Amino acid sequence: MATVKSPLTESAQKTTGEALQGALVDLIDLSLLAKQAHWNLTGRNFKVVHEHLDEIVDLARQGMDDVAERAIAIGVNPDGRARTVADRTELPQLDAGYIADDKAVASVVDALAQIIGRFRERIAATDEPDQVSQDLLIGITAELEKQHWMFQAQS
Repeated sequence: MATVKSPLTESAQKTTGEALQGALVDLIDLSLLAKQAHWNLTGRNFKVVHEHLDEIVDLARQGMDDVAERAIAIGVNPDGRARTVADRTELPQLDAGYIADDKAVASVVDALAQIIGRFRERIAATDEPDQVSQDLLIGITAELEKQHWMFQAQS
């Protein structure tokens, strides 16, 4: 079986791999949270929030693909299985059923704030071991922060 030889030291690979895996779980769950809200949304601002939620889904999906591919590039297997995400997520889950637009916005604002905090920790953790992965995390964080600002403006 072929494996990818890491360009990083074993220690750097471990630290960076953990940061990337955590980012992957956050992004997968963010995409699921946003899609759940998108499907069940109600309220006066339905159309605007409905469409904006898809921007979050697109951002999360692109980010998760970039993070997973970076993990493989450094010889770490990404784990995006449903069980892994369910076991490791730190995001509060939405209630089942219809979701009022203001509650959806508040949930997304909260989820983004939590994820941004963890991404900033991962940025700090990867400063020494892998600045290439750090750069990827910085770029994703910038986009998450932009969406956080835009959703906050709706609340």
